Amino acid sequence: MQLEDQPLAGHIPAQDRLVRQLLDAGRFTRADAAFDELLAGGSNSVDSRWVRSTVLVHRAVLAWRLGRIPLALELLTDGWTELDTQPPTGGSAAHTISMLGFMLEGIGRRGPAMDLMSLAVQIARESGDQPTLAHCQLREGISRVFRAATHPDQAAHQFAAARELSEEAQSLAKPGRVKRSALAVLARSLAGMGEVETAERVAHEALKLARDSSDIYATAMANWVLAGIKRSEGVLTEARTFASRALEGAENVHESLLMMRFSSELAEICRSLGDPVGEAAALRRAVTAAFSAVDILKEGLGQALEQRRVATQAQRMAMAAREAALRDPLTGLANRLGLERMAPVLLERTAAAGRIPWLVLLDVDWFKDVNDFAGHTAGDVVLQEVANMLRRECRAGDLLCRWAGDEFVVLLVDAAEDSREAGPLVAERIRAAVNAHDWRLVLGRLEKKPTVSIGVAAGPNDLDQLFASADIALYKAKRAGRNRVETESREPGSD
Repeated sequence: MQLEDQPLAGHIPAQDRLVRQLLDAGRFTRADAAFDELLAGGSNSVDSRWVRSTVLVHRAVLAWRLGRIPLALELLTDGWTELDTQPPTGGSAAHTISMLGFMLEGIGRRGPAMDLMSLAVQIARESGDQPTLAHCQLREGISRVFRAATHPDQAAHQFAAARELSEEAQSLAKPGRVKRSALAVLARSLAGMGEVETAERVAHEALKLARDSSDIYATAMANWVLAGIKRSEGVLTEARTFASRALEGAENVHESLLMMRFSSELAEICRSLGDPVGEAAALRRAVTAAFSAVDILKEGLGQALEQRRVATQAQRMAMAAREAALRDPLTGLANRLGLERMAPVLLERTAAAGRIPWLVLLDVDWFKDVNDFAGHTAGDVVLQEVANMLRRECRAGDLLCRWAGDEFVVLLVDAAEDSREAGPLVAERIRAAVNAHDWRLVLGRLEKKPTVSIGVAAGPNDLDQLFASADIALYKAKRAGRNRVETESREPGSD
C-alpha cells in the first residue's frame, strides 16, 4: 500500500502512517496486525529521529480507533506528560496539542479541547509550517461545525470561524486527505451561513475528490454536508440517503465523533419523514456508538486521563525520591526533613558571606475548596503547579521545600549582598505568578481560584526563629484578606 503524502509525514514514522492509512481505508484487520508489529519493540519506544510526544499521541489516536482504550490512555498520558517538558513551539508541538484537543473533543471535554486546538493553530502559524497549519485548522474546523450543529445559539459564530479555518486549510494543503476534508468543512460552513447553492457545489466537489481517492473519511464528511443541505431544502428522501451513506462511512473507519453526529442527523431526518423504523435503527446505531466510544467513558475518562498523567508524573518523582530521600515525591521539592538537614549548612554559608538570610513561607488559599469541589487529584495538580512556579521565580541556589500539605518554604540564600529587600521582592513575584496563572484546564470554573498568602522573615541564622517570624507574617497575610505578602523582619541585634 502506497503512503499518501500528508502533513503528518514529517512528524510521524512511516510504519505509524501506514497504520493510519489502513484505518482510514477501513482495513481494520490489517491495521490491527500492523499496529501489533509497531508495538513489538515496546509501546513507548520511539526512535530518536522523531519527536516523542507527537508519536506517542498519534499512537494513542490509533489505539483509540482500534478499540484499545486502556492502551490509548497510557500512550496519551505519556505523550501529554512528555509534552509538559518541552516548550510548545514548532510543527511537532502543534500536531501533538491539536491531536490532544481533538481526542478530548471526542470524549466530551469540550472547553479544554477547543482551547488546545486553537493554541495548536497559533503555534503552527508561528512555526511557518504550512502543511501542519492546514492539519490543525482542519481539526478545529471539524469541531466547530459539529458544535454549531448541537448548539444553535453559537451557530453563527462557530460557522464563521469554521469557514475561515477551512478556507485557509484547503488553500494551504497539498492535494490529499486534508484538502478534501477541508472542502467538506467549508461546504458545511457555507450552508450554515445561508450560502446554500455555493455550499452544495463545494460539497459535490469534495465528494468527487474523496470518492476518486477512496477516502472514506472525506466521503462521509461530504455526504453528511449534502444531507444537511437537502434537509434544509425539504428534500428529505435524498437527505436520508446522504445521511445513511455518511453514517456507514463513519462506522467503516471507526470515527466515534462522526458516528455520534451522523447517527443523530439520520434519526432526525427519518423522524421528519415519518419513518419510525429508520429512526429507531439510527438511534440504535447512535446508542452503539455511544456505548463503544463516548458515554461509557465520558463521565470518567477526562478525569481518568488527568489522574493517569498525574500518576505518571508522581511515579517518576517517587523514583527520584527513593534515590534522594530528602525530596517530596509529589512536587519534587525538598521535604521537611530535607529542609531541616540542608538549612543549617546554607545559613552558615550565608552568614560567612555577610548576607542576610530570608525565609519565605507560603500557604495556598482556598485549597480546601479545590479538594472538596474538584477532587484530591486536582489538588495534587495545583500543588505541582505551585511548585513549578516556585522553581521559575527563585534562583538555582535557593532551597525550595514543600513543608506540609499546602504549605511551602523558600530559603533565600543566593541574594545579592546589598539586597535587603530580596525576600519581599521574590515573595511578590511568586504571589503575582500564582494569581495570574490560568487554572481552567485543571479546575474548570471553580468559583475561588487558588492564590497564595505569604509571610516573609529575615534576620537570625537560625531556622526555627526564621520560621516562627515568617509564620507570624503569614498569619497577618491570611487575616488581611489572603493573596498578599506580609513581612516580619528580625535582623541580628534587633532584639
